[in-house]
Amino acid sequence: MAEGVEAGLPGAGLAHRVPDLGALELLLAVARLGSLGRAARELGITQPAASSRVRSMERQLGVALVDRSPRGSRLTAAGALVTDWARRIVEAAEAFDAGAQALRGRRDSRLRVAASMTIAEYLLPGWLIALRAQRPDTAVSLLAGNSAAVAERLLADEADLGFVEGLSVPAGLDEAVVARDRLIVVTAPGHPWARRRRPLTAGELASTPLILREEGSGTRQVLDAALGGLARPLLELSSTTAVKASAVSGAGPAVLSELAVGEELSARRLVSVPVDGVRLDRALRAVWRTGHRPTGPGRDLLGLTRHRGQG
Repeated sequence: MAEGVEAGLPGAGLAHRVPDLGALELLLAVARLGSLGRAARELGITQPAASSRVRSMERQLGVALVDRSPRGSRLTAAGALVTDWARRIVEAAEAFDAGAQALRGRRDSRLRVAASMTIAEYLLPGWLIALRAQRPDTAVSLLAGNSAAVAERLLADEADLGFVEGLSVPAGLDEAVVARDRLIVVTAPGHPWARRRRPLTAGELASTPLILREEGSGTRQVLDAALGGLARPLLELSSTTAVKASAVSGAGPAVLSELAVGEELSARRLVSVPVDGVRLDRALRAVWRTGHRPTGPGRDLLGLTRHRGQG
């Protein structure tokens, strides 16, 4: 026997034995309108395509369904019976579709975002304002923490989309770079480094106690990796705002995102200190659980970051 599944064989799956929804909708339209041509026009297909679909359905079921004549199309007795069955299937499919739409609506009504501190404070507000213009009915919750905490939230399915600043992402997460950033050394104007005539060396920076973010923050990871180790922190604080305020107060030098200190540098509340021999550039990444690429509002937010992220 030739390979393939013949219609009506006991072992054939339903997909091979039952006409598809398009064919059943066509049969219902023929029954209602009494014309294959009018049914084709209603469904937006050509009459030859409609005729071909009916013939294919008749071959599949093994019975004649429609009598065609110059006066129109009339269901056979078998066609009338099949139409009754088709109506129940189409109604069930409509109920299925309505349920699926309700599920999508419930999913799209909220978005849980987790973001590391710099992104949460300096980039996400603009992205979320733009998202609200696109999706005014979506409620967005934002959990801010360090990059390690963001990864934990995603892996525990406590967030739909995350943003991190570290060097890499843990196993179990996929990523996309959405922006670039640079870390800079800053001090209050009264600090001796503010009056230096030559740049700091990487060794000087590494050996100096600094005001730092806590372990697990993306800023700390990038700085530690770039310098090959850090001196014991002068202060260890859990937010970019707290690190910045401490530096402004004159407590000591800090390393912060360029995004976070633009206003303070312009107002001369902080001074940027050049460093030779070390690169402090970093990628800012969107992250999500592997195999769960963002959909709905998460997909839209991800798209907005591509258009509005820093270069």
